[in-house]
Amino acid sequence: MSAAPPRLTIRALQATAVEVPMTYALGTSRQRVTAAPLLLLDLLTEEGVTGSAYLFCYLRGAAAAIATMVKEVDRAVKGDAVVPLDLWRKLATRFALIGVQGVVRMAMAGLDVAAWDTLAIAAGLPLVRLMGGEPKPVTAYNSCGLGLMDDPQAVADEAEKLLAGGFRAIKLRLGYPTARQDLAALHAVRKRVGDAIAVMVDYNQALSVAEALRRGRMFDAENVFWLEEPIRHDDYAGNARLTRALQTPIQIGENFSEATAMAAAIATEASDFVMPDLERIGGVSGWQRAAALAATHGIEMSSHLYPEVSAHLLAATPTRHFLEYVDWADKILREPLRIVDGCAVPPERPGNGLVWDAAAVEHYRLR
Repeated sequence: MSAAPPRLTIRALQATAVEVPMTYALGTSRQRVTAAPLLLLDLLTEEGVTGSAYLFCYLRGAAAAIATMVKEVDRAVKGDAVVPLDLWRKLATRFALIGVQGVVRMAMAGLDVAAWDTLAIAAGLPLVRLMGGEPKPVTAYNSCGLGLMDDPQAVADEAEKLLAGGFRAIKLRLGYPTARQDLAALHAVRKRVGDAIAVMVDYNQALSVAEALRRGRMFDAENVFWLEEPIRHDDYAGNARLTRALQTPIQIGENFSEATAMAAAIATEASDFVMPDLERIGGVSGWQRAAALAATHGIEMSSHLYPEVSAHLLAATPTRHFLEYVDWADKILREPLRIVDGCAVPPERPGNGLVWDAAAVEHYRLR
């Protein structure tokens, strides 16, 4: 950290569940999503500073389960100093028998993000400056839509819309029943947006290794920027095989559970790029460990979801690559993340930039 913020003491960690409609439906090889269930976290301190974070719950029904774990975290840390690493160690010990995975890790990561926000606000600094970086535009790709659809032309229509805001990169979800359908969707998008636009392809773990090799070789001639999670995320040997065999770069990382998983993937050369998820990697503290690993090994590192906080983190990441942009939280924020010429711009105001719109939160609250 570049500054020493004042000592803060935890008074409470509060959670509010909302569900906001998505601008574009997200049709993946696994499921179709039309609304984003989010759990909003507020870390209240005795000194009057409040830090915020949110968690994407994936399923509406999961919000209540994660909120229950947030209550367990609240009971464990109430009265403690806001020192993120100390809080993580304490909670990792407390939850060792159940395991720091799933909803446990989500609640811990949410606390960590909110804790860093309180420290940045107390220091009067944007989060990126507290981390020793400088606010700067971060190249982003639009990941709001481009899911699986019956008509390739409908996919192309959506691709064109996603270029608004100056984006020069978009993500296309694939995993149709046949390789021919995958190729038809890609060709429709490429014809519409042109060769200068980077098109990332994401399979959401839909393929076997053999099928990933077959479809991956097909993509080697199609100017695909990266091939994301073609097979099971934790099959590092299989991913390493794809990395060696294909010209198209392999991207994994959204499912890394803390930096130890990322270290294991790097050791097996399981991908060309990495893209940790703020929640799964362990919040801001976990991101810092991951960024250090990526820098040590010279691997370009992108973000997964959580663009508001990730804009700060990537601006302070030595091997920063792309920010994944989604607008899911825009409807409940006073000041959504700004996109200028296809870049995410970290705000200069103190903290991580998350300030809730109280009326919108009440409107979308899950009851």
